[in-house]
Amino acid sequence: MRNLQKAYHDIIDCLVEALEARDPYTCGHSRRVADMALELSRRAGLEGAELETVHMAAHLHDIGKIGVPDHVLRKPCRLLPHERAAIQRHPVIGYNILIKSRQLEQIALIVLCHHERWDGEGYPSGLKEEAIPLGSRIIALCDAVDAMTSDRPYRQALSWRECWDNVVANKAKQFDAVLVDAAQELCPLWKKRLCPCCA
Repeated sequence: MRNLQKAYHDIIDCLVEALEARDPYTCGHSRRVADMALELSRRAGLEGAELETVHMAAHLHDIGKIGVPDHVLRKPCRLLPHERAAIQRHPVIGYNILIKSRQLEQIALIVLCHHERWDGEGYPSGLKEEAIPLGSRIIALCDAVDAMTSDRPYRQALSWRECWDNVVANKAKQFDAVLVDAAQELCPLWKKRLCPCCA
């Protein structure tokens, strides 16, 4: 079993490396999101195989960007509506990649739903509240925190205060309120890791 888990992790590392070779922004993003998702999952009471599944899904949450055209993925300014639509297909592309393996079905589902929102305004299916898999809700919060505290071509990284104010403003809207409360306890750790100049 240990050898099988090692093999899964090795395959995941290879897939993430392939994505990062195409998308400079993704470099380090998947690892940071996976680290935060592991910590938040533990706070939410996950353990064993369920914890491991969310951790692996977090590593792979953006794997569908492999199927997004380079001119969209690497565009150095804000996206046009049709380009944003192309980016928003990446959860479905990721799902279609991962679902090829029966062993990755749960991971595929979590990846598919990681841009759904608590209020039902997310994509690709407009799921809401607990219809969204818990692992997807965890990754959604961690993904947003890392994105807000990272530089983008069209804006500088937000400060930790700006980032967390945004999270709190979207509690029970974009994010699961229970997870926001759980993440509050992780704020000192995340702030030190993501915004060392603010620590």
